[in-house]
Amino acid sequence: MEKEVGNGCSSLAYKLLFSCPFGLSQPQLSAVFDESYDRIPHSDSNLENSISQIWDQRVQKNGSLFNGKKFRYGGYSQKSGDGSKRESYVCLHLGLTDYRTFVGTNLNPSWEKFLVASEDDPTQCRHTSSPLGNGAIVETSDQKIVLLQRSNNVGEFPGHFVFPGGHPEPEEVGIETHEYCKGSKDSELVNKKVSQEMFESIIREVVEEIGVPATSLSDPLFIGISRRVLNVRPAIFFFIKCSLESKEIHQLYSKAQDGYESTQLYTVSMIEVEYMTSKMPGCHQGGFALYKLMVEALKKN
Repeated sequence: MEKEVGNGCSSLAYKLLFSCPFGLSQPQLSAVFDESYDRIPHSDSNLENSISQIWDQRVQKNGSLFNGKKFRYGGYSQKSGDGSKRESYVCLHLGLTDYRTFVGTNLNPSWEKFLVASEDDPTQCRHTSSPLGNGAIVETSDQKIVLLQRSNNVGEFPGHFVFPGGHPEPEEVGIETHEYCKGSKDSELVNKKVSQEMFESIIREVVEEIGVPATSLSDPLFIGISRRVLNVRPAIFFFIKCSLESKEIHQLYSKAQDGYESTQLYTVSMIEVEYMTSKMPGCHQGGFALYKLMVEALKKN
């Protein structure tokens, strides 16, 4: 299921690649990590050469840039256990990419030239790095939603409102290349670790970015995949309940590890988030749309 919202390539436009309003728990979301989901180089050599040129320019301006490994989003598959939407199983298809290739493809001024004319999302984006991001709609015990305002030092969307999040990290599960999982037993173990990292990484990001203890957070529920139309940037979104009140979260935020990435934390109502979406990156607007679908589904039941 795909749903596109927004005007053309406005940074606020997003596409919902997948939504599961009832939320999927960890046993229902798996991942297959395989080189068949890696980026395919573009046939235009000038376009390919621009990747290293753009990266070199960025490094000259900012010597602290780090070329870390990322999981590449290559699509998903779905099956139902008992035919109901509640008993759904989703498998993420993941390859390997890095920050340098992301900067040189998705963030390239000519990023649209990397796209293939296709209705199929993985085909359309087969020449882009498309690192998989993540985000969490964190609901406080007094029914508020946690939002962060990005600092002006970050590379993407400085000053914008976002949900806590970042990326699942290959290096957290010991992955640096595909050589790590050539055997069938090895690949089975790697896929299991990668699946766990999808859930562990979002808890890690929330703890680091807003400063709450992991013990205050519920098990994350996977609610879908959103993609920003600008730069075709994909992200998976989760719903997490926090047992703390807004007031306590504000106090903890001042001591958060990743406080430098954001300048302010807001705990707001769903209606207030609606007003703030105009200053959100498209993928996070899509995350809020996924949350609204979840709220509507729960009301109907």
